[in-house]
Amino acid sequence: MSRKYFGTDGIRGLANVKITPELALKVGQAAGLIFHRGEGRHRVVIGKDTRLSGYMIEYALVAGFASVGMDPLLVGPMPTPAVAMLTRSMRADVGVMISASHNAFEDNGIKLFGPDGHKLSDEIELEIEKLLDSELTRKLAGPTELGRARRIEDVRARYIEFAKRTLPRNMSFEGLRIVIDCANGAAYKVAPEALWELGAEVIAIGVEPDGFNINNNVGSTHPRALRDKVREMRADVGIALDGDADRVIMVDESGQVIDGDQLMAVVARSWKEQGLLTKPGLVATIMSNLGLERHLAGLNLKLERTAVGDRYVIERMRQAGYNVGGEQSGHVILSDFSTTGDGLVTAMQVLSEVKRQGRAVSEVCHCFEPLPQILKNVRAQKQALEKASVITVIEDAREKLGRDGRLIVRPSGTEAVIRVMAEGDDSHLVETLVTQVCNALKETEEAA
Repeated sequence: MSRKYFGTDGIRGLANVKITPELALKVGQAAGLIFHRGEGRHRVVIGKDTRLSGYMIEYALVAGFASVGMDPLLVGPMPTPAVAMLTRSMRADVGVMISASHNAFEDNGIKLFGPDGHKLSDEIELEIEKLLDSELTRKLAGPTELGRARRIEDVRARYIEFAKRTLPRNMSFEGLRIVIDCANGAAYKVAPEALWELGAEVIAIGVEPDGFNINNNVGSTHPRALRDKVREMRADVGIALDGDADRVIMVDESGQVIDGDQLMAVVARSWKEQGLLTKPGLVATIMSNLGLERHLAGLNLKLERTAVGDRYVIERMRQAGYNVGGEQSGHVILSDFSTTGDGLVTAMQVLSEVKRQGRAVSEVCHCFEPLPQILKNVRAQKQALEKASVITVIEDAREKLGRDGRLIVRPSGTEAVIRVMAEGDDSHLVETLVTQVCNALKETEEAA
């Protein structure tokens, strides 16, 4: 069954156009009704990033949840993984993060977590969608059963302590000069403070949110600012989070980017050596580089692939018992610690391995040579993939790549584009084939 509201990562869209107060109100009511189970008071933890529209959506959600008898607990700007953690630790019935992740400030979104801190299943999201399109007036709480909202003040300290406890007690980052880019987003206070408490010399950028500048030429999707600052300050390493801090990329001392595939390789190798892997391998998506798969095979570790989206990675990790997984984009899930991607915790695990080895970040974190890989986005509707001309070009490209390469063509789950990715040992062939597929998609869109 197709979904009307939910995409691959919650509900997302243009603030006050798709993500309106009316929608947020009904999401609060619908989710509140579904998770209104058992006796006693019912709680919902609500966090947000730093977008201007967060205020509007936050209060609409509060009204929705309170109107069905749930007590909203407001934690303000906090990383998505912190909201997931707090949902569990505060024994809440449901958690909500108001964020559009790495998107520009004009967008916003609503991510929901169950009482276990995990993102909702497709089945529960469909239940919520049914309620969103129904009349809920008769299901509202009575005047004496309305929820009571309160703001929780000590959440930053709780999350920082949680993040630090993912490391051995004797681990110190003393001697490391770290540039941290918080994307003017949700982690702008907690991330620099956590690294400082661990002994690092911290240079923070992207920590002056104004409601409009989240992800604006900063953060994990715009690493140039981080690379420039690392070189300027002669830092040992740079860390870039996205708007809600559930993803991370890093750069080494020379400014070379270390993506999610390399970060997973570092953690997998380290945990294998320390006997911490629950299974000999990790879970990644179809977008992860073939070089990662070959590298892991050399370590006698398996790479299992899923559809794009950290929810699918987590689902497979839970099914098969893996404790490391993630995406090339920097969503890395370490299920020993968190139920979702956690950029700060991932970076801390990598830094602990740097300290353990006593070597430069460039030596520790560039585990394999990625195969030439090209990803392009084409502004087109997903129906274009059903056209005979497009199908023919895609099949021809896959045949030319053969077993030593891969071609992935898929519609985005968050915007109206089709993503075309190819990789292989022959960089010229890869680029040619991606261009051919993109041109076929453009021609179909222009003819529509």
